[in-house]
Amino acid sequence: MKRIFITGFALLGLLRVAAQDKTPADSTTYKAQKLKLDEINLVSSYYKQDGNNSAVTGGIGTEKLTDISNSLDVKFVKIGQTGKKHTLDVEVGVDHYSSASSDMIDLSANTSASYSDIRVYPSLSYTMENEQTGNTFGAGVSSSTEFDYQSFGGNISYSKKTKDRNGEFTAKFQTYLDQVKLINPIELRSAIGNGSTEGRNTFAGTLSYSQVVNRNFQVLFQADIVSQQGYLSLPFHRVYFSDGSVHQEYLPDSRLKIPLAVRASYFLGDNIIIRAYYRYYTDDWKLTSHTADLEVPVKISPFFSISPFYRYYTQSAVKYFKPYAEHTGSEEFYTSNYDLSKFDSSFYGMGMRIATPNGVFGIKHFNALEIRYGHYSRSTNLTSDIISINIKYK
Repeated sequence: MKRIFITGFALLGLLRVAAQDKTPADSTTYKAQKLKLDEINLVSSYYKQDGNNSAVTGGIGTEKLTDISNSLDVKFVKIGQTGKKHTLDVEVGVDHYSSASSDMIDLSANTSASYSDIRVYPSLSYTMENEQTGNTFGAGVSSSTEFDYQSFGGNISYSKKTKDRNGEFTAKFQTYLDQVKLINPIELRSAIGNGSTEGRNTFAGTLSYSQVVNRNFQVLFQADIVSQQGYLSLPFHRVYFSDGSVHQEYLPDSRLKIPLAVRASYFLGDNIIIRAYYRYYTDDWKLTSHTADLEVPVKISPFFSISPFYRYYTQSAVKYFKPYAEHTGSEEFYTSNYDLSKFDSSFYGMGMRIATPNGVFGIKHFNALEIRYGHYSRSTNLTSDIISINIKYK
């Protein structure tokens, strides 16, 4: 856990230098055509989990995992001569995780290369907002790379504000083109080989509408449709049949998902905000779920606030799920991955935010520091904890 704060505060020196290096000309001479640095966000987190339903070993066995995540988000803004606002957002993320369950692909805990891995995920996005017409256009690209997975993504979006500027309609389309390296369980490699690749494509469309109802109340409605095609199993997920034989997880090569959501914010005076969220999800694998989330930021002082939060989630099982040693050879598709089982979960915790007019730790442009902690528990006996730190330079 120390690595989080070392990573975060190692950049404070760089931010201090950046603040000191700004010349008077930057603040006194404004040129609308120039692209300027608007904001930097550094987010570091530490995550750990434990459980006893690993899909790697057929729905039984350790689910111990730790993950250290770091992402740097840099935003540039330019105001054109016609008043259009151009925003360029560059983000790079790096995760390092160690997983006892993944190591059991080779049935040799803590000894094989699959015990730990690094994921790198850069992204680039661009938006152009015309305040006069209320139109905003956006586009972005992304990628994610780890030992057995390669993903490339792209998105385009369009937003239109209402005439009174209190409402906004948004349409977005995203696609992810993935390649999965088939790392098979060690005992099955002689029969099916190891190391070839399979494709997986995801296409997602989103429609949303947000409305400022009055000075205290805002609401957003969102509908998505997601289509996946290709290799949707994971090759190292074992499935044990009732006769004792071992197989690879085998799922259909297509999946259609439909999530519907509503989000609302109510400003209770000057110091309290009530943020509520509800999401309904269904797909053609017969999984349905409900998510209810509540967060209440409270301003303790002009410079310090806390945000307690709670999220409840419940889902049904996909029709292809059965626990360890309950599948039979008569079934076309099968999985013992408890992420696709029936369960309920709770996630709760607290956030703390510091934002001072003179800058946190005396750095003028270091204007916000946020620390969040959350605990997750699932009815399948999976538990996890996460702590994160967000440093904002503006």
